[in-house]
Amino acid sequence: MPPPHRIEPSYRRRCSRRLRPDCDGTGTACRHGPGTVGVMNQIRPAEAGPVTSGRKPHLPALDGLRGVAILGVLLFHTGRLPGGFLGVDLFFGLSGYLITDLLLREVEATGTVSPVAFWGRRIRRLLPALVTMLAGVTVVVWAVGPPDLVRTTLADGPWVQLNLVNWHLLAESAGYWDRFGSQRVFEHLWSIAVEEQFYLLWPPILLVIARSANRPESRVAVVAATASIGSLALMITLAGAGDPSRVYTGTDTRAFSLLLGAVVATGPVRAALARAAGRWAGPAAALLAAGLGISWALTDGTTSRWLFTGGLFAHSLAAALLVGLCVQAPRTGVAKALAWPPLRWVGLISYSLYLWHWPVFVLLSPELDGLPRTGAVLAVSLGLATLSKYLVEDPIRFRARWARGRRGLLAFTVVTAGLALLWVVLPAPAPVVVDITGL
Repeated sequence: MPPPHRIEPSYRRRCSRRLRPDCDGTGTACRHGPGTVGVMNQIRPAEAGPVTSGRKPHLPALDGLRGVAILGVLLFHTGRLPGGFLGVDLFFGLSGYLITDLLLREVEATGTVSPVAFWGRRIRRLLPALVTMLAGVTVVVWAVGPPDLVRTTLADGPWVQLNLVNWHLLAESAGYWDRFGSQRVFEHLWSIAVEEQFYLLWPPILLVIARSANRPESRVAVVAATASIGSLALMITLAGAGDPSRVYTGTDTRAFSLLLGAVVATGPVRAALARAAGRWAGPAAALLAAGLGISWALTDGTTSRWLFTGGLFAHSLAAALLVGLCVQAPRTGVAKALAWPPLRWVGLISYSLYLWHWPVFVLLSPELDGLPRTGAVLAVSLGLATLSKYLVEDPIRFRARWARGRRGLLAFTVVTAGLALLWVVLPAPAPVVVDITGL
């Protein structure tokens, strides 16, 4: 295995610009030139120098991690894996790592961070698929769904659009562990809201650090680690004997899952990880992967109170370290297993798959049960996610020139207004009236 700071020649690629606007660090397709198709994971080797025009090596293992995460969530929601909900933490750690890595490379290249440019890339990446799902599911629910489902869909939709649905559900006392029934189709989007809130706040913080610190990466590591510990302390403080939904879905108490990924993305921590792992990177990655797998198989969110007094923090730290090891040592057995093409493909469509799978589960015929229902949910969700990626996400993100600049801002304004209008123009069923005069 080569030293962790080297980039093997087979990994080297070149693109015409230092920082391409369609490279957002989330491991999606990068169209930098002929023959360059697939996933570009924005990473920085352990001891890399300043950013140059070379593109970063593509690591298929990170796609595989996304595939593992989304499959865990799907199996949890279909009742096949009790701890599969922890796949969300793997998503969080991976997102925190990749987004922070992207922003730090921007600091290296330019000396600053442009939050507006970052948010523009995030909108182009996330909004098209989300709007398609929201509009399509809302119309279907309004047309064929039971009245209660129509009411909650129209009530939850605006909060999803505002990226505040996690707080909306908490305000309505919609407990996470008992609400996965047939009454809400957008409840799974609480995690998307948490990530979007992180995307809103983290770039300005890095901008301040970049302008005020001589060693920005060290300062970012300290800030992220300190905030992670504060988030954990808040979770422990607020966790009680009752429903843990507040600490599980609250942005403040879940921030450590994203921030631990951010910590591992910084140069000092990457270098320390490379030194600590060394030749033992393979066994360390295997141990972390085994620990995550065992926790997913044995953990139950309703009875595992230890999750909210440090267990989730430990799981998130293990996930972030596994991401870091896959970057540092891409030739370990774990990284090679994660690079299995079918698993990578699931990772490539993981965002749309996450968006669609829960509405499919709620709306699918209740006559199906057990393994047939699980298989049907997987099949339909995979089909919709594939259509979403190749017909909606990629065309708008990579080929639609109108999605950038002033025309992009105009398109965003029109789409946002149209979606907001949808919640108003669709009439909600009349509330149920209980006649108590005869009591």
